[in-house]
Amino acid sequence: MQLRDIAHARTGDKGNRSTLSVIVYEAENYPMLEKLLTPERVKAHYQGIVQGSVERFCLPQLGALNFVLNGSLGGGVTRSLALDAHGKCLASGLLAMVLSDSETAR
Repeated sequence: MQLRDIAHARTGDKGNRSTLSVIVYEAENYPMLEKLLTPERVKAHYQGIVQGSVERFCLPQLGALNFVLNGSLGGGVTRSLALDAHGKCLASGLLAMVLSDSETAR
C-alpha cells in the first residue's frame, strides 16, 4: 500500500523551508500513520533533497501530521535553480511512499 491510499497532503513553503501536512482520510488510520511516518523516515525518503532537520508535529484531533523540512528548497524558491522548487512536488513524492504489509499489520 502507498501512503496515498490512506492519506492526502498539503504543503507550503517559505524561504528554504517547506511544510508538509499529511492527513488521513479515515480517523482509524491515524494511529498507524503516527507510528510509521516518523521524522527519520521522511528525511530518509527525501535523501539528497532535505539538507536540514525534519520536525514533526502531531495533530490527532485533525488526523494529521505536520512536517517542517528545513533546507529543502535549494536555498529558497526565488534562489533555486531547480525546475520546481516549491514544496508542492514534495507532497506528491511523499504520498508515493510504500507502507509495507509487515508494517501495517503491526
